[in-house]
Amino acid sequence: MVQECLSEKVTFEPRAGGGRRPPKKSPTSQRSGSPARDPPMRRRWQLQRPWPGSSRSSPGPGAPPHRTLSGTRVPEPKEEGSTHLAVPGVYFTCPLTGAVLRKDQRETRIKEAILSHFSTDPVAASIMKIHTFNKDRDRVKLGVDTIAKYLDNIHLHPEDEKYQKIKLQNKVFQERINGLEGTHEFFEAIGFQRALLPVPDQEGLEEFYVLSEAALAQPQSLERHKEQLLCAEPVRATLARQCRVFRPSPLASQFDLPADFFNLTAEEVKREQRLRSEAVERLSVLRTKAMREKEEQREMRKYTYTLLRVRLPDGCLLQGTFYARERVAALYRFVREALQSDWLPFELLASGGQKLSEDENLAFNECGLVPSALLTFLWDAAVLEDIKAAGADLDSSILKPELLSAIEKLS
Repeated sequence: MVQECLSEKVTFEPRAGGGRRPPKKSPTSQRSGSPARDPPMRRRWQLQRPWPGSSRSSPGPGAPPHRTLSGTRVPEPKEEGSTHLAVPGVYFTCPLTGAVLRKDQRETRIKEAILSHFSTDPVAASIMKIHTFNKDRDRVKLGVDTIAKYLDNIHLHPEDEKYQKIKLQNKVFQERINGLEGTHEFFEAIGFQRALLPVPDQEGLEEFYVLSEAALAQPQSLERHKEQLLCAEPVRATLARQCRVFRPSPLASQFDLPADFFNLTAEEVKREQRLRSEAVERLSVLRTKAMREKEEQREMRKYTYTLLRVRLPDGCLLQGTFYARERVAALYRFVREALQSDWLPFELLASGGQKLSEDENLAFNECGLVPSALLTFLWDAAVLEDIKAAGADLDSSILKPELLSAIEKLS
């Protein structure tokens, strides 16, 4: 695979009253020098040798509001004195409500949606709360497995009353279950009730969960709830593709990206600092081609998102947002869902005619298709020959009508 090289780009910006501002160094040059980082809202990248359609460009503000493929309105960016962005930002969709969320809203709004779900389906809501509110996945698994064991005992010994009661002060319950958010709601939702009961050889009463007669009479429901609990996953906001269609444009390969595409997480910042500390050592070692390629791949992995455009046979552009670590097959699915004839095979080519295989298990950042890229759509050659032999023609507009009705001018 051909590798990309990042080269430093120096840009001049107009100064009020005439003249030019002094050149600004790109983030690449800043990382190789002082550890101090300047977090500009926009960073301009230039490809020296683009691998498949990859295009680095500066984040620029101010795209008009638009609607996603599902019709959800995406908020308009509010950055003063800015030009049009290729996409207004990175947004997510709540799987429970369908609401479009900013990155900083995801956790809060999903928790709100789960809590509001208790009024309609308390069992499902409690399961979602267990898996979503608690961040320690190992602890969640231990707690869930313990709850499943309690329910298995009830199923295997339906006549034994000792399995129908759970002592809340029991050591296992306290260590594995009590501290997990959502567990008490789950027990109560599936039919357990709190009760104070005497304990043999002990003065006073202890608090227990006791399975109600109604729940005991429906063992199939307990089994179903147990399987739901074991199979559940955390509720996560899904990345909004923000599907857009543009008319043919000479600006197709230019991308003004918002700062969301360049922000590093705390973990990524630490990684950058570690890489800078290794710079002196790298300079003192004769690097092999494999070592250089490994460093280039590491450079690609710092991006979380990528904006991809596909040039269609009629020149129109189909655009969507993806995780940088998603596989190429995700782009094929995205394009196929937009086609009128979605059963016909097609190919996607990067710049230079490099074919991207749908079956190849490569991520976008492994292909160099970050933080943005322009690709070309081609119908499968064998299909075109068959169509010509039959004396038929493909429609010039290959996209679904609802997408064409919202076509925009790229600016």
